[in-house]
Amino acid sequence: MSTSALPNHADAPRPQTIADVLALTRADLDRVDRQIRRELHSDVVLIGQIGEHIIAAGGKRLRPQLVLLCAQAIGEQISDGAVQLAVVVEFIHTATLLHDDVVDESDRRRGRDTANALWGNAASVLVGDFLYSRAFQLMVGVDRMAVMRILADTTNRIAEGEVLQLMHLGDPEVSEARYRDVIERKTAVLFAAACRLGALTSGASSEVELACARFGHHLGMAFQIADDLLDYTGDASKIGKELGDDLAEGKPTLPLILAQQRGSAEVARCIADAIREGNRDALPAVVEALRQTDALEACEQLAADEVAAAKQALEALPDNPWRAALEVLAEHALRRSS
Repeated sequence: MSTSALPNHADAPRPQTIADVLALTRADLDRVDRQIRRELHSDVVLIGQIGEHIIAAGGKRLRPQLVLLCAQAIGEQISDGAVQLAVVVEFIHTATLLHDDVVDESDRRRGRDTANALWGNAASVLVGDFLYSRAFQLMVGVDRMAVMRILADTTNRIAEGEVLQLMHLGDPEVSEARYRDVIERKTAVLFAAACRLGALTSGASSEVELACARFGHHLGMAFQIADDLLDYTGDASKIGKELGDDLAEGKPTLPLILAQQRGSAEVARCIADAIREGNRDALPAVVEALRQTDALEACEQLAADEVAAAKQALEALPDNPWRAALEVLAEHALRRSS
């Protein structure tokens, strides 16, 4: 199996910023992007059109980065298998986005029209299915039972998380524990799988493999909490969608849950009504309630706690620039603006 010609651990610079992390992974992310384009090829024209639309939308390629960084934090070089699994993880993630946009009736993502807005719900769902099936074709090509088990379990839990979230829409009585269960399944589980697969491709011990999975889990939890905060604190031009989308969909996310717990009966009633009705017009009143109750700061602290746990998990890995890059990614989760 071929590997990329990267500098050894002693020569690589230690990243301090997200730009440094991107520089460290750029060559292998380019390999991932090239394979994504190859694997999106189909004789069915519509699949290619929607696939090209997805690629042109860009995205952070965060999950593929996690595969690559965990692989290199443990091994000297990135194998073709690691690149292939990075593509698998990105295909699974993209399939969930296509399906999410249909379920949420979204028409904007990353500042662009969604696939369902351009081609309709049926096409989006079916191309999402194509991406899932292509991911499993690639997974089988890796020919490792451990890989198939991890990814089969992961996709199953993601589906469970999406159904749980659907069940919670319009329900203001969702607890913090139930919220955490949803985001663990729909977000954190894929982060954990990406990190674990990277470790697996580099021959990590069971202890280190599980430490990478713990890192991914806590990073994914922090990432989703920060994402849910952006619906109330973000800049619409940066996040690529309207503020208050979660509120309009009746999603009882952590800021709303904490504000109900911490606020007066009047505040709790205001938020509960907004969740039940999916009322975007209530956004100014809800944001004021979040400020009055310090719910935003409480969410930020809970996200910071997850980042601290993620960084602690990394102590099982060798101290090198790739581990440092993972630490930078974890810190960046707290400062997200998009």
